[in-house]
Amino acid sequence: MEKFITVDGCSVRVRDSEEGSPVIVLLHGYLDSMEVWEDFIPLLEGARTVRIDLPGHGKSEIKGEIHTMEFLAKTVRGVLTALGIERCFVVGHSMGGYVTLELLKHYPEICQGIVLLHSTPNADKPEKKEAREQEINLVLSGKKESIAHTIPVARFALQNRKPMAAKIEEISNGVLLMEDEGITAALRGMASRNNNNETLRQSTVPQLFILGREDGHIPGTIAEKMIADHPQAQVVWLEHSGHMGFMEEPQLTAQTILDFVNRQVRV
Repeated sequence: MEKFITVDGCSVRVRDSEEGSPVIVLLHGYLDSMEVWEDFIPLLEGARTVRIDLPGHGKSEIKGEIHTMEFLAKTVRGVLTALGIERCFVVGHSMGGYVTLELLKHYPEICQGIVLLHSTPNADKPEKKEAREQEINLVLSGKKESIAHTIPVARFALQNRKPMAAKIEEISNGVLLMEDEGITAALRGMASRNNNNETLRQSTVPQLFILGREDGHIPGTIAEKMIADHPQAQVVWLEHSGHMGFMEEPQLTAQTILDFVNRQVRV
């Protein structure tokens, strides 16, 4: 069922399968919306799935010039409260992983387990913040098309780009439809986010990292350091994926998530 839920004055679009167990909440990445999960949802057989358009994305409302990860997490928490969900597994893709970490930090009681899907607990380095500022300037100068035609394709492993051209075009078209203010609010929020390595280390909530061997956004050296820093987390590599494993290797990604979820449920 699709509905709109208002959290602290922000209208948020939600899709809830309403049936199944346990609950898996899917948080999309930057420049995406809940539609990005459309083909993936059927693979999470048996689970109740909840998808959310994060504020400024899809059909959810924009609230101010910056959407901090804390604000997005608070909004997600409000949505889950409105749905009567007390415990769930949270799967956060890329920016959605940053939001997941803030949920873990501020609302750990709701997290049965978390999955960082092509995401990291690291804060932006100065050069990355500069790149985000340049991206903001592109949007403000009316050059959003350059973002729409470069970022989506760069997320996929080189060998997957041609066979997934239709999906890439779909994502690109979605970017063109986004409000400029939603894009810039997300960029400012990501640039200002916290380093959440300590949040992961101190948490007793089960953790899973899913990483792509050909992910240009999270190079191998960064991924390997993250793994070394967090021996408490389970790690699965997708050998043939870039930054979009749930599209590039959907069956393996879904089975990895379901295996992780089922292990925690049995405990």
